Amino acid sequence: MSDAPHPTLSWPARLGRLLMLILLAGLSLQLYFLLRVALMVVIDPASTTFQRSEIWRLATERGQVAWAHEWRDYTRLGTPIARAVIASEDAGFVEHSGVEWDALEKAWERNQRAEALAERRNEQLERRQQQAQARGKAPATPPARVEAKVVGGSTITQQLAKNLFLSGERHALRKAQEFVITFMLEALLGKRRILEIYLNHVEWGEGLFGAQAAARHYFRTDADRLGALQAARLAVMLPAPKRFELRPASGYLISRAGTIAARMGAVQPPR
Repeated sequence: MSDAPHPTLSWPARLGRLLMLILLAGLSLQLYFLLRVALMVVIDPASTTFQRSEIWRLATERGQVAWAHEWRDYTRLGTPIARAVIASEDAGFVEHSGVEWDALEKAWERNQRAEALAERRNEQLERRQQQAQARGKAPATPPARVEAKVVGGSTITQQLAKNLFLSGERHALRKAQEFVITFMLEALLGKRRILEIYLNHVEWGEGLFGAQAAARHYFRTDADRLGALQAARLAVMLPAPKRFELRPASGYLISRAGTIAARMGAVQPPR
């Protein structure tokens, strides 16, 4: 048995091993997502990461979970809700390859302007607070900071990728992973299956998921029996369902639904 000391690795060699492990871990994660997406070709997903996080939130905050979700095959969802959601959320859904780059660029520019405006307003509030303190008239509690209103340019496929597997955090790495999963969905599932899964799992209120559950909750009917204006009202709720469910017949929602209903005739959902 040799008593010769084992050679120690140099720092470059250790760094190389670490980078290789990180690369292998990243590739393994992508393979995991790819296999999960491939299974969805034949198996309907029972839930999404977003749904499970909502169950946990409701359970921990309220001690109970009020839940409504019912899967319906594409042909039993009905054409009106498919047309309405495409018209409202992603007019180019059938044509694009999963990502609308122009929409993302416009959303990024709008968000940059909104963040700059919010920063200027916060600076003004801080100056006023300092002036009030100098005069001894500062309020007991400082004014709340102005938050920039962030808009998204995500397609239906991107929204599905995020809801299926990812968190709602906003950072570059999460967005990059969303792009990768989006292209997997487009390559393996096709438009009809993507829309079917999306319509069956998208949120329409607190603890309320899927077009069938939403149709029953808001209109006491099945998804395939929705009229054009009813379907349009549901589609308009999607950007902020928890807010709109408090006033499902608000003037804004009804007006916006009329606009979407007028566009639905030009929408041909995937067959």
